[in-house]
Amino acid sequence: MIDLGQKAKDKITGFKGTMTGRAQYLYGCDQYCIVPAVDKDGKIEKGEWFDEGRIEIVSTGISAEDVQVEKPGGPQRDMPL
Repeated sequence: MIDLGQKAKDKITGFKGTMTGRAQYLYGCDQYCIVPAVDKDGKIEKGEWFDEGRIEIVSTGISAEDVQVEKPGGPQRDMPL
């Protein structure tokens, strides 16, 4: 299992960002959401979901403890539907 918060890229498309979510499916196709950094205008881009085998870890990124708060928020804008 890959740790969330790591910087990663998709081996096929080169899409890069921080892994913020993990979806585990009954039939074994685990996926991770990669969210890119803000664009040059400061706009937050949408995260994309990739199968585990397509992910290449680029760097350690940030830990879950670094972003943990006392009262967590609700569903995120880029969670799977």
